[in-house]
Amino acid sequence: MVDKIVPDLAQAVAGIFDGATVMIGGFGNAGMPSALIDALIAQGAGELTIVNNNAGNGDAGLAALLAAGRVKKIICSFPRQVDSHVFDRLYRAGDVALELTPQGNLAERIRAAGAGIGGFFSPTGFGTLLAEGKETRVINGRPYVLESPIHADFALIKALKGDRWGNLVYRKAARNFGPIMAMAAKCTIAQVDVVVPLGELDPEVIVTPGIFVQRVVQAGGVQ
Repeated sequence: MVDKIVPDLAQAVAGIFDGATVMIGGFGNAGMPSALIDALIAQGAGELTIVNNNAGNGDAGLAALLAAGRVKKIICSFPRQVDSHVFDRLYRAGDVALELTPQGNLAERIRAAGAGIGGFFSPTGFGTLLAEGKETRVINGRPYVLESPIHADFALIKALKGDRWGNLVYRKAARNFGPIMAMAAKCTIAQVDVVVPLGELDPEVIVTPGIFVQRVVQAGGVQ
């Protein structure tokens, strides 16, 4: 019997190793799997490469993971906001590396990994520092930059509901990066508000099929 439900958060993040690349869903606080991040902090893995839209807000969630000294590099689109003081301090001190990626490119690089695409040409970033060291090409008279897919060892995502097969549905904008990150990681761990019986989720509304999810843990909260 296929049952991907794990009993607690500690077991959900078990096996995340030092040096792993970890995708973390969310757009700011919307859809951020805070309970899984807290469990990862407690678990102790370090030297992590984190892939996220932001670089942490305030002092909780991803910011807390950064403050704990567990992150060596972050790949993101928006490293600085009014409350991103933890990342700002660490970056200025040289304690964390940054790979800045425009948001559309970030989403497509993650999607490309899940779709098995070896790379793609994007016009975004051409002629800027973001294109340094990358192949460029003119296609139909327009300049493009070759972007590579982003693969991950683990993805931590948040969904509204999940079943024991790992099928997931999300709440509104909390859907953001979760579906593509689930496809791009070797092991996807989903924090859900509610675990429902198998068959309760309408197949027509399932966003992330269970084939892309390895672990599901219930940890309630507003997305």
